[in-house]
Amino acid sequence: MKILGIDHISIATGDISGLREIFERLFGMEGGPVESNLANKVALSFLDFGNINVELIEPTVEDSPISKFLEKRGPGIHHFCVLVDDIDRALEELLAKNVKLLDRKPRVGAGGARIAFIHPDSAGGILIELKEQKPKSH
Repeated sequence: MKILGIDHISIATGDISGLREIFERLFGMEGGPVESNLANKVALSFLDFGNINVELIEPTVEDSPISKFLEKRGPGIHHFCVLVDDIDRALEELLAKNVKLLDRKPRVGAGGARIAFIHPDSAGGILIELKEQKPKSH
């Protein structure tokens, strides 16, 4: 698998608006629009730090995995996202290494990107998202 870099770090919060205001006040930046991802039961917004994005995620329903995360751990870093050139090949390679995956097939993430998650049991307790690099449109 070809790693292209870290795409983003994701922070779970119960209040995207409030956390965006904090980042805007601290760093003078404007957060991106809030996007609803019904499939993953979250609202999300990105902050562009130049060399990496920070994704703010908020649950939209009580049975969202992010709701469970917040109940258990409180607000904070939820996962980081590795950008890969071919997510299907990356998943095949990880399965061949007996890596435990939350997603054996890619699903739709923010902005329509193809994503999949590596289970924390196979990553030292850390949730890792894989995201396929989208071809640049001309």
